[in-house]
Amino acid sequence: MTILRTTSENIDFQKLVVLLDQDLKIKDGEDHDFYAQHNTLAKINHVVVCYEETVAIGCGAFKEFDADTVEIKRMFVHPDFRGKRIASRVLKELEIWATENNYTNCILETGTNNPQAVALYHKSGYQIIPNYEPYENVETSVCLKKSL
Repeated sequence: MTILRTTSENIDFQKLVVLLDQDLKIKDGEDHDFYAQHNTLAKINHVVVCYEETVAIGCGAFKEFDADTVEIKRMFVHPDFRGKRIASRVLKELEIWATENNYTNCILETGTNNPQAVALYHKSGYQIIPNYEPYENVETSVCLKKSL
């Protein structure tokens, strides 16, 4: 497996995000349109794509949230490759990259309907925090934070 640092212009990242959005539409149900508006791909400069040989199998990204903090976005592993710690590797690479860019914290939002993601983030050292904007009053959102 190899990990590539790239941007949201990467075609393999874009293809994985299409699969991610299809998966989230099912999980999110009626709430999908609300979440989708906060997950655009425009100008994401910090994207990680994981490859097995030449096949893109997982991805993630981060955007600056404030001067000290990045928000982890668009985490996804192709269903055929789950259970191989790919998400953990992608997340770790994003954290390393954030640290290299002098950020000291990572935050993220996931859904109560995605217990596998919540478990991954807990195992990776993330703690639940009060929901941040724009998820403050969204009962199906779970926000987490990790100090790097």
